[in-house]
Amino acid sequence: MEDILKQLPQRAKDTHNENKKFFVKLKKKPPRQLDELMVELHEEEFRRTDCLTCANCCKTTGPLFTNKDIERIAKHFRMKPQQFIETYLRLDEENDYVLQTVPCAFLGADNYCSIYDVHPKACREFPHTDRKKFQQISNLTLKNVAICPAAFNIVEEMKKRLP
Repeated sequence: MEDILKQLPQRAKDTHNENKKFFVKLKKKPPRQLDELMVELHEEEFRRTDCLTCANCCKTTGPLFTNKDIERIAKHFRMKPQQFIETYLRLDEENDYVLQTVPCAFLGADNYCSIYDVHPKACREFPHTDRKKFQQISNLTLKNVAICPAAFNIVEEMKKRLP
C-alpha cells in the first residue's frame, strides 16, 4: 500500500486532464444507468480494498463537520458542542467546520477511527463514488482520486465501461 500511496499523486496528475474531459462529457449527457454502474463499481472496488491498510484520507485531509456531526460527536465525548468545536475544529474559508489539524486527531496508529460509531457523515460517505447523480460531484472526484486509491481505480474502471 505504501508504494501505491507514493505513486498516487503522480498517477492522478497524469490522468487529470483526461479525467476532466471525461467528467465534462459525463455531466453534459449522463448515461441512464450511471447511478447503478457507480454502485456496482464502488462495491467491486471495496471488496478488494481494505481502507484500514491505507487511511490516506484520514492522514491527509479533513472532513466537513455538519451541525448534526458536531452534536453527535460532542455527546459521545460528553462535551458541549461549543467545547468540541474549540478543541478540535476551525472554520475554513467557506465557513465550514473542519479539523484544526491533519492527520485526524481520531485516527489511531492502527488506522482505526476512535470515533467510528459516531464519525462524520463526510467520512461515512467518502470517497463518494456510490453517490446518486455522481456526475454532479466531478470536481470533488477529481480531488479524491489523488487521495484515495480506491477512487482512482473506480474512475479508471468507469472510463473503460462508459464509451
